[in-house]
Amino acid sequence: MDRVDLLRQLELLHADSFGWAMACCSRERGEAEDVLQSAYEAILEGRAHYDGRATFRTWLFGVVRLTAMAQRRRRVLRWLRWERPLDGREPADARTDPAAALERSDNADRLGRALGALPPRQRQVLHLVFYQELSIREASAVLGISIGSARTHYERGKERLRALLHREDQR
Repeated sequence: MDRVDLLRQLELLHADSFGWAMACCSRERGEAEDVLQSAYEAILEGRAHYDGRATFRTWLFGVVRLTAMAQRRRRVLRWLRWERPLDGREPADARTDPAAALERSDNADRLGRALGALPPRQRQVLHLVFYQELSIREASAVLGISIGSARTHYERGKERLRALLHREDQR
């Protein structure tokens, strides 16, 4: 497909693509706009290439979904690394603020302890997805397990991690 056809298809499917982006982004308009723009950039820059194995629409929606997942993964990773406080305050510069550096270190220790308490397979899947930014499918290939098994470990690991961190907060 040449660039003119590609642009024409993107234009024809823009409204549907935006609707799908909204669905992928929990109806958050700003996030959906960012995801769609990133997906279009990936397509137009050749990082995502249509190979004709599916309909263009199906392929485009897959690109939008993967882009939304990648964006969500990056946001969760930032949260797990405590780069953004949950109360909305701007983070202190840990290089110049010793108290902020200590808090960041304490949060990293909490997360490390919680991750260490997970069963090995859950810990491995979470590490690959959050720290290495792999998809669950890629993580399953790395670990030599089925995609279904990887998804199960991923979901159970997130639930257990959330529970462990909540339990520690209650102390």
